Amino acid sequence: MTTCAQYETLTSGTCVRDTSFFGGKAVLPEGAGYGIVIGFGLFFSLATAIVMGLDKRYGGTNISSEYFNTAGRNVKTGLTASVIVSQWTWAATLLQSSNVAYQYGVSGPFWYASGATIQVLLFGMLAIQVKRYAPNAHTICEIIDARWGSDVQKVFIFFCFLTNVIVSSMLVLGGAATVNALTGMNTTAAGFLIPIGVIAYTMAGGLKATFLASYIHTAIIFAILITFIYIVYAADTKHGLGSPSKVYDLLQSVAARNVTSADCVARLAAGQNCGAVAKNQKGSYLTMLSEGGVIFGIINIVGNFGTVFVDQSYWQSAIAAKPSSSTKGYLLGGLVWFTIPFALATAMGLATVALDLPVTGDEAGKGLVPPAIATHLMGKGGAAAITIMLFMAIVSTGSAEQIAVSSLFAYDVYRKYIKPNATGEDILRVSRYGVVAFGLFMGILSLILDELGLSLGFVYLMMGIFIGSAVMPISFVLTWDKANAKGAVVGAISGQILGLITWIVTAQGLYKSVTIKTLGENYPMLAGNIVAICSSGIIHAFMSFQDPQNFDFSTLNDRIQLIDDKLPEFEQDEDSNPKQLEAALAWIQKWGLSFTFVMIILWPVLSLPAGCGTSAGCGVFNKGYFNLWVGIALAWGTVATAVIIFLPVYESWDSISVVLKGMFTNDDVHMRMDVLEKKIDALLAPGSEKSAENLSQQPGYRARLIAGHL
Repeated sequence: MTTCAQYETLTSGTCVRDTSFFGGKAVLPEGAGYGIVIGFGLFFSLATAIVMGLDKRYGGTNISSEYFNTAGRNVKTGLTASVIVSQWTWAATLLQSSNVAYQYGVSGPFWYASGATIQVLLFGMLAIQVKRYAPNAHTICEIIDARWGSDVQKVFIFFCFLTNVIVSSMLVLGGAATVNALTGMNTTAAGFLIPIGVIAYTMAGGLKATFLASYIHTAIIFAILITFIYIVYAADTKHGLGSPSKVYDLLQSVAARNVTSADCVARLAAGQNCGAVAKNQKGSYLTMLSEGGVIFGIINIVGNFGTVFVDQSYWQSAIAAKPSSSTKGYLLGGLVWFTIPFALATAMGLATVALDLPVTGDEAGKGLVPPAIATHLMGKGGAAAITIMLFMAIVSTGSAEQIAVSSLFAYDVYRKYIKPNATGEDILRVSRYGVVAFGLFMGILSLILDELGLSLGFVYLMMGIFIGSAVMPISFVLTWDKANAKGAVVGAISGQILGLITWIVTAQGLYKSVTIKTLGENYPMLAGNIVAICSSGIIHAFMSFQDPQNFDFSTLNDRIQLIDDKLPEFEQDEDSNPKQLEAALAWIQKWGLSFTFVMIILWPVLSLPAGCGTSAGCGVFNKGYFNLWVGIALAWGTVATAVIIFLPVYESWDSISVVLKGMFTNDDVHMRMDVLEKKIDALLAPGSEKSAENLSQQPGYRARLIAGHL
C-alpha cells in the first residue's frame, strides 16, 4: 500500500500534493471558536468591571465624562507604551506581516516593522505638543476647530471617521477569516461577535478600562510571541527546525528549486510558492535586495502615517498620558511593537517557506500564514494559541477604535452641533451610546466586506490612498504657525482625489484593465499612496506660504473647554513646567528622528554588503549573518516581552497596593466611630447642622490610611 507524505493525497495510485493547507477543513471544533470569542469577551468584560470597581471603591476614582474619555490625563510611561503596542497590534500586524515574509523573505517583515514603527516614534513629537498647547483637548478635531474653525473641522471629522472604519475593517476581515479557517466558525457570526465582545467593558469604564484590558491583551500576545519564536529557532526538532542554521539551509534548498520543473509548475498553478523569489537578489529569501519588499516598504510607510496621525485613538492616548510620559511612552511603545513583525513574522513566515507548507497565495492574502505554521508545529495547541493571540489583538484595537469614535461623536458632533450646552452627564451618556453603535457597525461592516470579496492584504495596501492626504495638514496643526485653514481643506481633499485617480490610471495603464486584482498590484498601490500624501503636503505648504496664518499657539488652549473636571495637578515639576515640556520635545525629536534614520536608512544599507566574499554572494545573507539577524530578533523579543509585562506593574505598584490593602482590610470600625461621633455631637449640641463629610466615608479611606497616603 502506498503511503503518502504529509500534505499529500493518494489519487489514482499516485501521491498528489494538496492544493491548499487548510482545504476547507478546520483544525479546531466550531465550539472552540465560539468559546474563545464569547468566553474571552465575557471574561474581559467581567475582569475589567471588577478592576474598575475596585479602583472606584479603594482608589476614589470618579468616572466623569472627562475621565471616561481621557482616563484622568495621568497615565504613566509603562501603561502608555503598553496601550500603544496594543492599539498598533492589529490583525494585520500578526497576519499580513507574516504574509510578506512568505512572499518576499526577510525584507518583508523588516519593512513591515520599520515602516510602521517610525510613525509611532515621530507621533511622540505631536503628543508633547498637545501637552504644551492644548492640554484641555479631548480629540484632534477639537484642536483643529480651535485653530482653523468649524468648516475645516467637518472635513477632518470625515477623515478621522474614515480612518476608524478602515482600521476596523481590517480587524474584522483578518479576525473572521482566521477564526473561520481554524475552527469552522461562521464568518458572519465571527465578524459580529468579535467587536461586540468588547462593548461591555468599553462602555462601562471608558478609556481607562480600555487601557487596563489592553495591558492584559498585550501581555498575552507577547507571552505567545516569545513561545513561537523560540520554538522555531531553538526548540523544534521534530519538523526539521530548531536552530537558525537549519532554517537557513531549508530556505536555501527551497529557493534552489527549478521553477520550470513539473512539480514547481503544478505548485505555482495552485498559487503556492516554489523556487526562487521573483526580483529578489539571486532569487533568495535571505536578502534585503528585494524589489517587492522595497515597494511594500514604501506603501507601508505612507499608509501607516495615515492610520497613526489621523486615528483619534492615538491622540486619545497622548491626551491621557502624563506630560512626562507622553514622549517616553510613544518611543518605548514603538520600540517594543517593532519586535512583533520583526521577530514573530520573520519566524512564522520563513518557517512556512522552509517547511514547504502548501499555503496558497489566496490563503496568505487572507492572513493564514501564522495559523498554518502554528498548526503544523504545535497541532491543535498551536491553532488555539494563534486564535487567542489574534483575538487579543482584535479586541484591544477594537476597543480603542470604539472609544475613539464615541469621543469624536460626543465632542465634535453632539456638543459642537447638536447640544452646545451639553453637561458632563450628557457627554458620558452619548459616549456610551457611541461605543455600542460603533461596535454594532463593525459587525455590519464585516458583512459588507465579505460580500465585496476584499482581502486583508488589499485593504492594508490601499489605506494610504484614502487617508494619507490628511497626514500633513494634521501634522501642521500643532507644529507650523503659518499653516492656514484653506490649505488644509484643499490639500486633504485634493490629495485624496489625486491619489485615487493615480491608483486607477496606473492600473489601467500597466495592466489594461481596472479590477480588484489589478488595483491590488504593487505599482498602482505605490503610485496612489505616494501621490496622496505628497500632493497634499505640497498643496497645503504652497497655499500657506502664499497666505500665512501666523497663529499664536499660546491662545489655543483657551479655545477648548473642559466640562465637568479640571486638569490634574502633577507633583513633579517636569509635568507642568513649560521649560521641561520644551526639553521633552527636544528629547523626542532627537531620539525619534535618530531611530527613524536607523530603521529606514542605516539598517537596510548595512545589510546590503551581507554575504560579500562568501559563497552566498553580495546582498544575500550568509549563514553567519542570518544567525546574527535571528539573534537580534530573539534578544529584542525577550527584552520587549519583559519590559511591556513588568514595567506597567512596577510603575503602578503604589495604586495597586492601595487596592490590595483595601480589599484585605475593612472600613467598618472607622465608619462606626463616625456614627458614634455623630450621636455624641447630637447630644452635646442638639439641633446643630454639623454636616461635614466624614473622612472615613470617603472611597478607599482605610486602604489609603494603611498605605500612608493620608
